[in-house]
Order: sequence, then C-alpha cells, then structure tokens
Amino acid sequence: MTNSIEEFEKDSNLIFVIGSNTTACHPLIASRIIKAKENGAKLIVADPRNIQLARIADLTVNHRLGSDVALLNGMMHVIIKNNWHSEEYINTRCEDFEAFKKEIDKYTPAKVSKITEVDKKDIEKMAELYAANSPAALLYAMGITQHTTGVDNVKSCCNIAMLCGNVGVAGGGVNPLRGQNNVQGACDMGGLPNVFTGYQPVGDLHVLKKFSDAWGCELSSVPGMTITDMISAIDHDKIKAMYIIGENPKLSDPDWNHLNRALKKLDFIVIQDIFLSETAQIADVVFSSAALGEREGTFTNTERRCMRTNKAVEPVGNALSDWEIISKLSTAMGYEMNYTSAEDIFNEITSLTEKSYGGMTYKRLGINGLQWPCPDSEHPGTPYLHKETFTRGKGRFHAIEYKDPAELACEDYPLLLTTGRMFAHFHTGTMTRVSKHLDVEQKTGYVEINPEDAAKIRVKSGEPVLLTSRRGQMEVPARITTDVKPGTLFLPIHFGEHPTNILTNSNAFDPLAKIPEFKVGAVKAEKLIQ
Repeated sequence: MTNSIEEFEKDSNLIFVIGSNTTACHPLIASRIIKAKENGAKLIVADPRNIQLARIADLTVNHRLGSDVALLNGMMHVIIKNNWHSEEYINTRCEDFEAFKKEIDKYTPAKVSKITEVDKKDIEKMAELYAANSPAALLYAMGITQHTTGVDNVKSCCNIAMLCGNVGVAGGGVNPLRGQNNVQGACDMGGLPNVFTGYQPVGDLHVLKKFSDAWGCELSSVPGMTITDMISAIDHDKIKAMYIIGENPKLSDPDWNHLNRALKKLDFIVIQDIFLSETAQIADVVFSSAALGEREGTFTNTERRCMRTNKAVEPVGNALSDWEIISKLSTAMGYEMNYTSAEDIFNEITSLTEKSYGGMTYKRLGINGLQWPCPDSEHPGTPYLHKETFTRGKGRFHAIEYKDPAELACEDYPLLLTTGRMFAHFHTGTMTRVSKHLDVEQKTGYVEINPEDAAKIRVKSGEPVLLTSRRGQMEVPARITTDVKPGTLFLPIHFGEHPTNILTNSNAFDPLAKIPEFKVGAVKAEKLIQ
C-alpha cells in the first residue's frame, strides 16, 4: 500500500473499492471504511458481486468480470473531458500523459457501457465523485490482480490516482490489500524469483556480489521460476522434487487435474506446515512448523508495517519455528546456518536491506512496529509513499488498451465463473476449517447463482448442481442469490471437497506477473437429479 490504514478513516474524502470484498477478506480495514463513511467520506464500490460494502456506498456498479481496464479508462475519459484532472500535478510530477490521453480518448461512456454492462450515467457519476473528492484512496485486492490482464489492471489503478493528484498525499494512494498477514513481508524478503530482499535484482552484479559476500557463497544471477512456471517444468522433467512451505497448492493453484498429474510425477515432495493440508497428505516428508504464538519473529503487513511477534507458549510436540527447520536442513545439506534466534536473522535482514529496513531494530519496533522505508536509526518510518517525488523520479502514465479475458461465455459454456473468499474461512481452509466456531458458519462449498439462471436449469437452493468447464467437472450445492448478476457464478475457494481449481484455467495467466486468471472462466451449470 502506498498509504496507511488509519488514513482511510482520518484523511480520505473518498474511498474507491474495486475488486475487493473487503468486509469478508479484510474486516479490520472494512471497519475503517465504514467509520470513514460515518465521518462523511464518499464511497464507490465496483465489483461483479453485490458485496456488503455496496449497501452503504454512495454508488455501486456491478461490472462484467474482467472488464476493469475498460471501466477505469471510461472514468478517466470523463475526468479528462470535463477538465477534472489535476493539471499542475500531471505537469510537475508525471510523464507520458499525451500518449496515455490518446488511448483514453477512445473510451467513451457509451463504448465502455457495452463492454462493462455498466450504465453510462453511472460511469460518469463515478468519475465525478472520484475527481471531486480528493484526497481519494483507491483500494483493490485479488479481484484486480488475478486476471490475464492483472498488471494492466494495476497500472490503470495507478493512472487514475495520478490523474487526480491522489498519489503522495495523506488519505490518497493506490492500496492493494494483501491477502495474508505477511504477504508483503514475504515479497520484501525476496519471496519472488527475480529479487533478493528489498526488491534488489538478482541480475544486478553489485547486488549479487553484496549477497554472495554476506552469505559466503557464489549466487546465481539467473532469475528463478514462478509457481506457474514450476508446474510446467515438472511436466517437462525439469523439476524432480518440491519443498513447499506454508502453501497448499492442491487447492490454491489452477487446474486441479493438471496439477495433480504434475505432482504425481515428482520423485520427492517435502511439506512444511502447521496442519496436515491436502498437499501435505501426499508428501513424502512433512516438517511440523510452530504456529503463531509458538515462535518469535516479525511480520510486515499490507501497509508496510514491520511488527514483532512474541512467543506465548512452547510449540506442540516436535514442531519448530520455520527458520529453525530451514537452518537445520541447510546445515545437513552442507551449508551451515548458525543463527541462534529470529533476532539474529532480523539483524541480517536490516544490514542487507538498507533502504527500506536499515533503521529498524527489535527495540525500535516496540509494540506498534515501523513502516518502511526506514533507512536509518533516526528515521520515524514512512506513513505514505511518494510524498514529494516518485521513486523513479516522475510518475509514468501507461496507455492501457482493454483486452478481453482468456475465456468469454459461449454457447457451450454460457456462464462466467469467478472465485474468492467468504467471511468465515481463510484461503484454503487449512486453519479455519479446524476451528469449530468458524467451521460451523459454513461447513461445505456452494455455488452462488442468480435466480434467473437458477430458473433456467430448474434448481433450488441446496440442490446439487453440476458445473463443467473446459478443464473438468464439479458437483456443488446451489445458493440462489441476487448477490451475483445473471450470467455470473461465484465459488468460494476454501473447501477441499469442492476444489474450485478443477474448473479454473491453468493456461491463462498474466504474461508479466504470471498470476493465473482465477477470476474469470467459462462454465455451464446443470441440475443434478437426486
């Protein structure tokens, strides 16, 4: 996130939520949005489903799955046409505006309405609300990123924020809501195939030497593989074994049938987790990780805030902290890791990640933590980014052309399927489904279907439906609701007995980020006779 969570409530005059079911997936941030609304802030919600925030929004639109670029381009067309954009900000802080404007000129409200299925008057009203109520915060989640055009979607979000001068100000910004408590921290620590900690490129020879010297070994300058690349590499016999930490790909990766064939080809699978997940059940070796409250360490959350966690109880059985397991395994394989504590590791992190973490220590983190960048011991941390200048100097506008999703509805597969979370469960249910209090809220999977579509196949709530895509089939109970529009279905991702990735598309992913298109797929639905 460019900005801080508390700013939504304190400083934002408008909050624009797109591609995020915030109350279900980020309830604490949603509470800030609700308080902001109570304090007089405006709220725009753009989502293919009628999410809970839609009930309090000043304007809600249900755009067609995968049409985010067109919707945002349409808003920007209206803003520029009416001279509502921040011309001084653009002239002094941005570049490539004219090429961007030339592309935006094509996206009239009438054209965008046909693509998105949003009334052109609503497109115009969205543009007016966003432009007239600065500072405006834009919030998004995986409804923006999990597309073949995920990078384009994010760039479009950045475009509209810069267009109205909403980057580098309190209460504004472009704010991706991270899906787990340490996704930001994992990325910061080099959990990406092409960077070391702090996003330092592996291909930069100066960076490579710094880390090689620090770790006493020769490191490769060749970027590694993304998860999407790894599955393909198994098929081509380029990967023989996998070591999977805190991940449950049997439920979280696309195309269940393809994934299972690939996993069966592996000679060896090691899983490191706190529960015996669906993937752990097929592993050759399982390492038991200590859970939160059983270990020391740090997390960095969605607003770039690094915080300490303290051990409350000893780990159960022979479970160890993740760093201890990795250190012991590395030492056994010939590379000694002689860390004595999580603090040792944190001190190494700060010494090698100077620009963002260099000024942090366990003592300085205290109770509330610090937000990076925090480059030295006197720096208080950074509540919001790009205050006076962008990291690259000037902010670059990108001329983004709308592209359809990889699959659209057709005669054989007349419905569009999207996937996501529901309020009671988290990700693949590895933790929440072993909680009796949470599991009782929703014990099984379901498919949301609009009453019009339900009537066509003569299905009632609770009755089984057969869903079929080009990848496979799944039986699941129907839930009849107007939360989805006609032609759209929704499946929650948490249920191993109803794995949504039987249906999702493994061959459709963003060409740059390599993220699969979980949010759009063509399916057909049929009633099953009981």
